[in-house]
Amino acid sequence: MTEAAALPGQPRGGVIQGQATARAHCVLAPNASPMTLDGTNTWIVAEPDSDLAVVIDPGPLDEGHLQAVVDTVERAGKRIALTLLTHGHPDHAEGAGRFAELTRTAVRALDPALRLGGEGLEAGDVITTGGLELRVVPTPGHTADSLSFHLPADGAVLTGDTILGRGTTVVAHPDGRLGDYLDTLRRLRSLTVDDGVSTVLPGHGPVLNDAQGAVEFYLAHRANRLAQVETAVESGHRTPAEVVASVYADVDRSLWPAAELSVRAQLDYLGEHGLI
Repeated sequence: MTEAAALPGQPRGGVIQGQATARAHCVLAPNASPMTLDGTNTWIVAEPDSDLAVVIDPGPLDEGHLQAVVDTVERAGKRIALTLLTHGHPDHAEGAGRFAELTRTAVRALDPALRLGGEGLEAGDVITTGGLELRVVPTPGHTADSLSFHLPADGAVLTGDTILGRGTTVVAHPDGRLGDYLDTLRRLRSLTVDDGVSTVLPGHGPVLNDAQGAVEFYLAHRANRLAQVETAVESGHRTPAEVVASVYADVDRSLWPAAELSVRAQLDYLGEHGLI
């Protein structure tokens, strides 16, 4: 067994750039950082024999990146007909307005503040642009407005920041809530068990070839972290910063501010359930 095969979700290689499935192509944004990993994955999805494409998460307001997405679609003999957002964080959505100008497309999102020139997105919606079938899956937790997109023909789900290709995501308190996130992970697990989803196309990091393994790892990780936070509180660590220093001692300190958001969400969850 290779090291890669042993990792949760079986990540496919390193940096994503190019065709990932029969219908999904990634253009990597140049915004690498400890929080965005290699950068934001902007996804182009289309039926192979269609001349229409849908773009998910145009990414940051970077003119070169936005133009690269347009150029990639045009080289494939297609045109962009619609833009979708998984959620409103700037590394995914900041460039949406400019992208709408470049492509003359509507931008659809759950949050009304992010929509441009079109209707929104709701649970159960099905996108059928150019014969493509994309099912809208509500996946709150990382943020309240987080969505994923189920691509049945490829057995894939585009998860934004809900599941990453490497590492784990932040429950971005107070907008993100741990209870919602745990429900979301169970919902995604049902897609892998009942709906044939085997591939995760994340908002950051490599493609995951074992969607069920990735979801199970995330559920186990969250349960372990929650137990660690509960233990830290019982040991006398009262403030979120104190809990972070105890629970995340082995994590790069540059990530502690993000970890504190998750800790705050965990403390709220424990308090709501009478566990602390």
